[in-house]
Amino acid sequence: MTHPSKRIIGEISDELKGKKVLLGVSASVSLYKSLDLARDLMRRGAEIKVMMTPSASKLISPEMFTWATGNKTVVKIGGKLEHVQLAEEFDVMIIAPSTMNIVTKLAYGITDNNLVLTAINFLQLNKKVILVPAMHLQMWNSPQLQSAIEILRKNNNVEIIEPKLVNNLAHYPDIEYLTSRITSYILREKDLKGLKIVVTAGPTREYMDPVRFITNPSSGTMGVSIANEAYFRGADVVLVHGPISSHLHPYSPTIEVETTEDMLKNVVNLVEKEKFNIVILAGAPADYKFKVIRGEKIDSHTEVPKVELEKTPKISEYIRGKAFVVGFSAETVNNDDELIEKAKIKKERHGFNMIVANNVKRKDIGFSSEYNEVIVITNSEIIKIPKSYKTIIARKLLDIVREEFIKSKV
Repeated sequence: MTHPSKRIIGEISDELKGKKVLLGVSASVSLYKSLDLARDLMRRGAEIKVMMTPSASKLISPEMFTWATGNKTVVKIGGKLEHVQLAEEFDVMIIAPSTMNIVTKLAYGITDNNLVLTAINFLQLNKKVILVPAMHLQMWNSPQLQSAIEILRKNNNVEIIEPKLVNNLAHYPDIEYLTSRITSYILREKDLKGLKIVVTAGPTREYMDPVRFITNPSSGTMGVSIANEAYFRGADVVLVHGPISSHLHPYSPTIEVETTEDMLKNVVNLVEKEKFNIVILAGAPADYKFKVIRGEKIDSHTEVPKVELEKTPKISEYIRGKAFVVGFSAETVNNDDELIEKAKIKKERHGFNMIVANNVKRKDIGFSSEYNEVIVITNSEIIKIPKSYKTIIARKLLDIVREEFIKSKV
């Protein structure tokens, strides 16, 4: 009989479907947050089982994690040789929170607790171990801990997710960030390491006077999703964004801009001076600007202004041939054939290495939506990515970018 808590598996997505994750919980006061982490990973399709240290089980009942996951929590290793059995059965181990005790003992192979013993079995089977340290700041900054982290980072199968530093604490990271980063690592590891990627996101504003402007309904969610995914996968990423309203938080370094010219200048600088060699133009810069910009607010009681528009510069024209450029084409069309035809024309006109097209005539995807459905056109093929969360679209899109960029370098 299926435990009722397992009904949430796949509730958000099936990204982690088929993945079995062992969640280790050690004795930090932040361990209650791992209940949310377990449930969040389950909602993305993972099967979760929890192993706690005996000390952690004194802070919160193991029954809470049994309830949360639908699987019996392991506290002690007995005759079933759980440290061996679980390492063989599960795909990846996460230790969240990881105390200083756990991190240093894992680095030096001191196996006097169940989590370290099990983690070493995972590593010996060439499986991944993800550590999420959480402790007081002075412990995080201690030479002993930093030395242990340096040792662990030399192991390609260990991923350390840095804590959030607030006041005198090295905090357990935000759950949304943690879940997204863990998901990307489980599925893709650091396959974009060494790539230098600029991503644009969101709308720009072109002012008529100090308070009135032209813009569009882009939230920036697609661009932020791409930048976050690339960052999680090890790329050197800068997100250049306009006034975004996305519910997602950008985690890579960012440059905030307002006008299309601002966006252009920053992208060109990153390509020409900082040598970024992939540019993903997921932003929606305004195509027009006012020919005359008033320095003071126009009085609506006394004047109806006559305005004249002119075109804003196209970013692609300034970086064409200087980087691998991914264009976006938001069109209002009736079907996929029309969308493909318009995107092909735009790809050739702007010299994009590949283009990503979506139909913004549809109200269920695109602007200001968490979802998208896109058609990707490269030099050799047309790929449709069905309707999904933009975070999932971003992952699949970056898979194609990586493959096409490698081809372009051959």
